[in-house]
Amino acid sequence: MKNILFIMFFISINVNSQWKPVGDNIKTKWGENINPNNVLQEYPRPILVRNDWKNLNGLWDYTITSKGENKPENYDGEILVPFPIESSLSGVRKRISKEQELWYHKNFQIPKKWKSKEIIIHFGAVDWESELWINDINVGLHKGGYDPFSFNITPYLRKGKNQKLELRVWDPTDDGFQPRGKQIKNPKGIWYTPVSGIWQTVWLEPVNYKHITNIHTTTDIDDSSVLIKLFSSYDFKDDLIEFVLKEDEKVLQKTIIKADLETKISFENPKLWSPESPFLYDLEIKLISKGKIIDHIETYFGMRKISIKKDVNGTRRMMLNNKEYFQFGTLDQGWWPDGLYTAPSDEALKFDIFKTKEFGFNMIRKHVKVEPARWYFHADKIGMLVWQDMPNGEKIERPKWQRNNFFNGQEFIPSFESEMNFKNEWNEIIDFLYSNPSIVCWVPFNEAWGQFKTEEISQLTKNIDPSRLVNAASGGNYYNVGDITDIHNYPEPKMLFYNPNQSNVLGEYGGIGLAIENHLWQSDKNWGYVKYKSSEKATDEYVNFANQLLEMVLKGFSGAIYTQTTDVEGEVNGLITYDRKIIKLDMERVKEINKKVIKELPAKFIRIPPNL
Repeated sequence: MKNILFIMFFISINVNSQWKPVGDNIKTKWGENINPNNVLQEYPRPILVRNDWKNLNGLWDYTITSKGENKPENYDGEILVPFPIESSLSGVRKRISKEQELWYHKNFQIPKKWKSKEIIIHFGAVDWESELWINDINVGLHKGGYDPFSFNITPYLRKGKNQKLELRVWDPTDDGFQPRGKQIKNPKGIWYTPVSGIWQTVWLEPVNYKHITNIHTTTDIDDSSVLIKLFSSYDFKDDLIEFVLKEDEKVLQKTIIKADLETKISFENPKLWSPESPFLYDLEIKLISKGKIIDHIETYFGMRKISIKKDVNGTRRMMLNNKEYFQFGTLDQGWWPDGLYTAPSDEALKFDIFKTKEFGFNMIRKHVKVEPARWYFHADKIGMLVWQDMPNGEKIERPKWQRNNFFNGQEFIPSFESEMNFKNEWNEIIDFLYSNPSIVCWVPFNEAWGQFKTEEISQLTKNIDPSRLVNAASGGNYYNVGDITDIHNYPEPKMLFYNPNQSNVLGEYGGIGLAIENHLWQSDKNWGYVKYKSSEKATDEYVNFANQLLEMVLKGFSGAIYTQTTDVEGEVNGLITYDRKIIKLDMERVKEINKKVIKELPAKFIRIPPNL
């Protein structure tokens, strides 16, 4: 027994000695303590949970080839999945170009107890085009850097042997048309380091042939009900579904009905979900065929309603659970100095949300990036409203006329391939996040970066999900579509335009810069929209801006977003340093003024028309 333990210890030490972070850039405390044998092991899909699964994160083989070459026979070294190849924590930190492809290789085993099961492989996200082989057989192709995807690999598995996985990835970054957010080959200013390849958890799941593939929950607080829409691997109309609704582990009701696409469950006196009280109901769902339970999943939902209603002065205000509710948040870009797109741990994912709430905000705008499912789970549990952006693609360098323009009709004209790709990925992202109560607003375009067919895309978004608000063009080229008119202004808050037909918000402002020595991504060219040399002065300016914003709330703003949660690469305008080690502004002073901004509006006030 001692010899076995020694061998296991030796193997562990050997694996750790072969892998190490690359580069001397700053790192988070979580990145400094990465264990390649135990990286991001948490269950990756909290909105649809099964007990049995296998995590494939860890050290894989990788190589870089010229585009179009055959599958490689040899590999250059090891990469730590799921960190993108350009990141320090990948252990590689190499760039790939549009003329190159990144290949992954991994041997894995299927647990014996999964015999006779269908085996699904899940990829949280891979940027951008990925093609999978299992045991040298081509399984399928996926295009999209932000939406999760999966393949049924059962037909390609060998009996009683190690299984071989190979994945080819091509990512042209800003040489392509695909949605990519703020990635660019030559990072500068507001544009950051490219991210390529696997950047979210890869995992295996055993299921029966008959199983649930997805779930949409839509809550109705006015009707005290939740509508459950199930998606399945087959036509289950002849089978039964059992729903077990729980409140704090107490069973409220059990219902067994004939399986159908949609089921409404009603219950009395529901507890409402909000940032102040983020109560979640648990729901077990059992799929029953011929008297046997053939699938058993667990999910949750929050009873909340987001809407817009005129106040006593005719101003269209955003409402939460039928009450006026000022949404005040931060621009959150979700970048990490050690993992780039990939947070070094689940605790790190939660950290940004916790700190944002501690600063007194009630909302986060997730900016031109989509996070792993666990980030939204934490937002649901912690209690944080989320505005979800679609990552931008083509036409990233906007002409001057594209920012804060009003109804001039000028739009970008994408290629047919680009347009279809955008629509498909946006649809997949909305489908992926549909059941998370934290998400209250969809934002398809930012500052007209590739903004096209605004009216059509806005309506498409509303058709896919009529239960949430649509902010068609945050700071972009405005049309009378969607629910919100969104102004951007730096550094101070301004109401440049007022649209009486929509709810009006300040989608970006602030950007107060403060560089903290020894916590910088780069030694020079660090910037903010305004810069200060002390936390006290930077906090003074924040409070000054918030007091100006407070006046505009009474004039008609229903929401505002401060730039930004953390520093990102050369941007030093975060409330927190890029390595998450220093809180840069006085948290108590920021929280105090934030609470004044978001407090409930008076029942009656005189709205002063804005100076246009």
